[in-house]
Order: sequence, then C-alpha cells, then structure tokens
Amino acid sequence: MQVNIDLQIATDEPLESYPSLEKMESWVKTALEVGGRTKDSELTIRMVDSDEIHALNKDYRNVDRPTNILSFPFEMPEGIEDLPLLGDLVICKEVLERECKEQNKTLEEHFCHLIIHGSLHLLGYDHIEDSDAKIMEPLEIKALALLGFRNPYEDDEE
Repeated sequence: MQVNIDLQIATDEPLESYPSLEKMESWVKTALEVGGRTKDSELTIRMVDSDEIHALNKDYRNVDRPTNILSFPFEMPEGIEDLPLLGDLVICKEVLERECKEQNKTLEEHFCHLIIHGSLHLLGYDHIEDSDAKIMEPLEIKALALLGFRNPYEDDEE
C-alpha cells in the first residue's frame, strides 16, 4: 500500500518544526494497515493555528474552543467507486504542545498518536460510545507499539 499526503502548513512555524513528511506517511500507513485498509490512500494533513482550529471546531462540532485534531472523512460521491481519497486531518501544534506538557509526552510521540487516531477516524472508527472506544483504542495502541511508542492510555487504566 502506498500513502500520499498533501501536507499544508497554514501557520508561521517553519516546516522543520513539524515531523517530517516521511514520518507522517509511515505513521498513517501503519494506522491504516492496523485498521484493515490495504488499498493505496491519499489524505491531506493541514497544520493550523489555534484560531483556525477553534473556528472549525465551533462550526463542525459546536465546541467553542481549540482542539488538537479534527478529522474530516471524504464522502464518496454517488456513482464514483474506489477513489484513494480518505479525507483531511487538521492539527494544531499549539494545542499539542500544551498537552505534551500536561501529559508528560514528547511532541513527536503526541503527533504520532494523534495522526494515528485521526487516520483511524478517516477509516470510520470512533470512540464516542464506550463500545466503539474498546475497538478503536486497541488499534491505536497496536499501531503505536509497532512504531516504538508507548500506550497513551496507560495512565487512564490506573
């Protein structure tokens, strides 16, 4: 399977302040494989500031605050079959950095987790209901372990 990412940087931060495109492609590919996808895939990852993600979160989720990541799955038009497009991930590094301090994580570790998390959302996985979370979270943990990262839910289990 091949993964192509359209990376958009919509912040004042330099490209070097984000994980490399190669790392993000590896993270997405691992998430998709763990999530059961075998076909070539394309998605957009857009890095935004807190104002943009706040507006998107308010418009699309009725949540009036910035968030770390939003996932927008591609909806296949009727009559079109089997496009490789999965959708868009919108990520706010400002929120990730704050969460890293609060959760004692590295920025790379948190970026990887959220890109895996968002990629699984693009495949249709969810965690709103506990029964759905019991399916999605083990997939996240497995993908992260394959990439050498720890279980982000360990602290929640204690």
